[in-house]
Amino acid sequence: MKIENLLKQRTLDSTINVKNSIVMAPMTTFSANPDGTVSVAELSYYKARSKGVGIVITAATNVQKSGKGFPGQFAAYNNSFLPSLKKLSQTIKGEGALAILQIFHGGRMAIPAEIPGGQTISASAIAAEREGAMTPREMTEAEIQDTINAFGETTKLAIAAGFDGVEIHGANTYLLQQFFSPHSNRRDDMWGGNLEKRMNFPLAVIAQVKKVIKEDGIKNFIVGYRFSPEELENPGITLDDTLSFIDVLSNQGLSYLHSSISDFWQSSIRNASSTNPIICSMLDKIHDRVPFIGVGSIHTPEDAIKALNSGATFISLGRELIMEPDWVSKVQTGDFSKIRTTLNKTQRKSLDIPEPLWNTIINTPGWFPMSK
Repeated sequence: MKIENLLKQRTLDSTINVKNSIVMAPMTTFSANPDGTVSVAELSYYKARSKGVGIVITAATNVQKSGKGFPGQFAAYNNSFLPSLKKLSQTIKGEGALAILQIFHGGRMAIPAEIPGGQTISASAIAAEREGAMTPREMTEAEIQDTINAFGETTKLAIAAGFDGVEIHGANTYLLQQFFSPHSNRRDDMWGGNLEKRMNFPLAVIAQVKKVIKEDGIKNFIVGYRFSPEELENPGITLDDTLSFIDVLSNQGLSYLHSSISDFWQSSIRNASSTNPIICSMLDKIHDRVPFIGVGSIHTPEDAIKALNSGATFISLGRELIMEPDWVSKVQTGDFSKIRTTLNKTQRKSLDIPEPLWNTIINTPGWFPMSK
């Protein structure tokens, strides 16, 4: 194995040095304070996992009150959250990693009980295909513009808080994906209809984020975009839809693209007759125009080397860094056999896992591999 490939320095935007190829994936912790500020437990959790990796992408933070997607989610929709965000960026950067704030709106997947008025909003008044899902209210033109501007305002907060960049969360069934999806977007105006019009909202968010950064005058500020390649709904996002979108995204001057899939080498979840890994199609479409972060069930150094050899620029570790905060240092010292790839029920405190996250892990069979 060429471990040096994992540990070799990379660059973003030609000038930003990243010490290695390993990224901490964005994962919600359910552990913020009741007022939406980052908790002490979360700071400890991030500190433990920031010391070896090149980049840390935080859990998603909501850009508007109406966008809260998780219980215990930390927020970033006005200046009152600036001190909290500063603590988070300083904790991550203090361990030598670049700090990226993931920004999002939950749309129809927001929590009705925790948003103003209890009514979710989305591109169209179409409920998600899941039990008990609320039918959202279709967003007005004014609400669309306000939400675009909110992504910009949260980017200003990220800059003021000392983050190295933001990741625009366009994946995992949340609002930006809802505008791109033919299931959740049935509009017939400039924000929906054909494939190209369904791209307009996420592209407008990207443009607003980049505008804010330019107006601020900050240099070398990272802007990434995360996407889900397919969805199971009918009609839903197909891989062909996403390849068309990737083609456009690759020309937006972004710092990177980041997929959201459960297995790096998975084939299509919509087309059972296709057995080719979709990662190959995505990388072919990107064609080296923008760095790519790959993710999905990567646990061992062997897994990571194989994924890098696909052509990905960076490798994102999610569950693995929860189980093994010292993953990078153990790779550096060659202690591969000591890398944890399972959890047991005695490890919460030693691994600095906040209790709400731990309880979710324990109560979600099959999410993490557990050992006795």
